[in-house]
Parts: sequence; C-alpha cells; structure tokens
Amino acid sequence: MSTATSKSPPEEAYRLRMTYEEFLAWADEDVHAEWVDGEVIVFMPPTTRHQSVVYFLAQLLGTYVDFFQLGKLLFAPYEMRLPSSAREPDILFVSRANLHRLTAERLHGAADLVVEVVSEDSVRRDHVQKFIEYQSAGVREYWLVDTRADIQPEFYFRNEAGKFESAPIEEGIFRSRVLPGFWLKTEWLTATEMPDPLSAFAEIVGLPEEVKQTLRRIAEDGPRIPE
Repeated sequence: MSTATSKSPPEEAYRLRMTYEEFLAWADEDVHAEWVDGEVIVFMPPTTRHQSVVYFLAQLLGTYVDFFQLGKLLFAPYEMRLPSSAREPDILFVSRANLHRLTAERLHGAADLVVEVVSEDSVRRDHVQKFIEYQSAGVREYWLVDTRADIQPEFYFRNEAGKFESAPIEEGIFRSRVLPGFWLKTEWLTATEMPDPLSAFAEIVGLPEEVKQTLRRIAEDGPRIPE
C-alpha cells in the first residue's frame, strides 16, 4: 500500500493506491477523498465560490426536502458506495423509498439525485468519470453546477434505457423529476452573489407576496435580540 503520512490540505489533487478496506482505515473526516478502482483521490480544499454554491443549494434543497418530507439530503464528506468506487458527492438526495440503504457512515448504492459543483480541477472527473459511474449505478438525476464564469449548469435525467439524457430548460427554469414540484432558475446558479435560499424557497412553493415581503423585511432588519 502506498500512502502519504501527512493529512494536511493538499495544494493540488493527488492519488494513492490502496484497497477499499485500507482506505476506510486511513481516511478521516479531515480529508476529502474518494476511492475508485483501488485508487484514492485526495482533493484540494474548495474555493469560496464552490462553498457558496454548495451552501445555497444545500439550504434550498434541504428546506424543500424537509418541508415536504421527501427523504433525506446529505453532503460531502458523506460516502455513496457504488460497485467499484466510494464517492463523496457535494450533495445527494435519498428518497423515502430508499432510506433503508442509509447507514451512519454511507449510502449503499446510488442516490436518487446527485449534485456535483464543478471546479477547475474537477471538470473531467465530474463531466466524464462520475457521469459514467453515476449513470451505470442508477442515479436518477444528475446536476452539474459549474463555478467557472459564464458556464451554464447542466441537468440530466435517467431515461427508460438507463442512460442520462439532457433535461430541458424552459425560459431559464429547470424542473426536477426526482423532487416533485421543485424547480429553480438557472440564473440563480450563475449569479455573482448567491440568492437568499429562504427567499428562493418562498418563490418555488408560491408563498403569497405579503409573506415574501415579510421575509425580506426580517432579513433586512436582522435578528431580534431579546432584552
């Protein structure tokens, strides 16, 4: 087994050879790494843009999933164990029908929905390698949200043949098939500043305008501090 003794954040992604069992013994919560076909990929620390996109989507999707009791939303470094890999998607959703495949440490098998936030060093990994893996494993919906400037997000549905096909974007809006009633504006994901997740949720579920105004006013006024 070839390993690195230091677990400090790397300046660039690097790879190590080891078995899955060795990977489990070596890895900890301080290291963001994935195991693929006997090789461990250790990732660079994420950028602020990457974290902003993940935070917005995690808050928005988490609120929606919890509000409608659709299942469970999880995010890296939680493991999704596939036949020949152990991936840690940025965000993954498991429907109520598949909650029995969840353990405290990992999801056994494919999530219903996977979101990968693409960075400079992950373009090929997310668009090619994971695309093929997730398609083969049975992921029903795959989102690729790019942090690079002026690159539109991509959304894929699993078709009847078990292949990913590009999801339609109509008037700048994507509508999920895995999350009933959920939609989002693609401009939210390319904005310089991420929108407020709660305001986006209010728009998606169609809250009355007076409720939206109240939420905006509360946000502008700031939290109330008890006297």
